[in-house]
Amino acid sequence: MKIDIFNTQGSATGRQADLHDGVFGIEANEHTMYLAVKQYLANQRQGTHKSKERGEIVGSTRKLFKQKGTGGARRGNIKSPLLRGGGRAFGPRPRDYSFKLNKKVKSLARNSALSSKLAAGEVKVVEDFAMETPSTKEMSKILNSLKGDFRRVLLVTKAFDPVVIKAASNIADVEVLAAKDINTYQLLKGDVILLQEGAVSVVNELCSKYSKN
Repeated sequence: MKIDIFNTQGSATGRQADLHDGVFGIEANEHTMYLAVKQYLANQRQGTHKSKERGEIVGSTRKLFKQKGTGGARRGNIKSPLLRGGGRAFGPRPRDYSFKLNKKVKSLARNSALSSKLAAGEVKVVEDFAMETPSTKEMSKILNSLKGDFRRVLLVTKAFDPVVIKAASNIADVEVLAAKDINTYQLLKGDVILLQEGAVSVVNELCSKYSKN
């Protein structure tokens, strides 16, 4: 399929880019997108949470009062989870939250995200641009002319570009990714996806690897 290419001033150049039908033209599979987002978020978790349980609390093991005859509840020592400063019952322990997904499932999820974004009119192709030095002012001007009414922007570059990344780092709700690093979570998080012209071929090749079309 074809899509118009815009310049950095937000005007159509009269040229069009080719988008792979097996990447941008499939029926979105919501369940695979859910799994991919769940995996991404789970993999970000450190899992270092820990609370002391009854056996780890430092304190006396003396029974506070006799078992019967007081009219109160049975009470053990001051380490009891029922008392202030006692150990926590069934508290969190360090664990690994990450899990794996089949490569084909992740690919389908990514393609579903791209297809759903394109169908919603939330994908734009912009001609390649580069900066000699990082300029937040210049980057902001480019993005404002391209993003329209959208707030969160995902800019996909052909390759890792530290100058462009640095120029966008101080702009709220803007993320810059190299084409080879795109993932379902980041694609869905952005309100609009700006693809550099050179990134289109990389995305087509990368995401069509497990495509049926």
